Amino acid sequence: MAEAFYEALGEGWYRSTGLTRGPWDEGAQHAGPPSALLGSALEAALEGPLARVTFEILRPVPIAELQVTTTVVRGGRSVRLAEGVLADEDGPVMLARAWTIRRADVDLPEDLVDPADTIAPPEEAGTKSFFPVPWDEGYHTAMEVRFVTGGFTEPGPAQVWMRPRQPLVAGSALTALQRVLCAADTGNGASARFDTLDWVFINTDLTVHLTRYPAGEWVSLDARTTLEPDGIGLARSVLRDEEGVLGHALQSLFVARA
Repeated sequence: MAEAFYEALGEGWYRSTGLTRGPWDEGAQHAGPPSALLGSALEAALEGPLARVTFEILRPVPIAELQVTTTVVRGGRSVRLAEGVLADEDGPVMLARAWTIRRADVDLPEDLVDPADTIAPPEEAGTKSFFPVPWDEGYHTAMEVRFVTGGFTEPGPAQVWMRPRQPLVAGSALTALQRVLCAADTGNGASARFDTLDWVFINTDLTVHLTRYPAGEWVSLDARTTLEPDGIGLARSVLRDEEGVLGHALQSLFVARA
């Protein structure tokens, strides 16, 4: 089994390993690892923690060699904006834009600060398997998953703790942002409203808003999917660590019978 989701090749190129493999297509990645790869590059370009990042998924991300490029669109002391591209030899597979907002101590009145909002910690959550996956190595083996409520094979809302079992890039320690982004794209799968063998619910994008970065190894998703009869859905996840809420994730969904 691979030791990381990616191997760095130099000059912005990375070799994808089998740990990036998603549950639907043996040759395509789960969107979590490539989001973390591109998001990390945007974080480095902006030289600060991200407040919001949106990923546009142009087509399935292949398990192949990929190149990451970034550009700072707006500089500044208070806010900065950057955009990035993840591409294979045939062109872009994912686009992203990210904002960073300066961090500073602000003397807010106590009644304006939201109280801590927590769920049962990961050590009190249960280990449940992914829905059936026909290959031995992939995202489903790369992530440790513990459910407080719900489950991949239990339709409806779910509360789930997640953490990667290995680094994003071989030879580099996982960062706080990478932990969030590796997990955030799982909201639609954790809170699916129907049998995953009979329906598809493909997300075209992923937007993550962060008021802070997580403390510790675990990130939880309090996920809920809403559907409309016109074939469009929305997966919404409250993101937490063991200290409380740290942000939110949104995924627009294409919904259809398989």
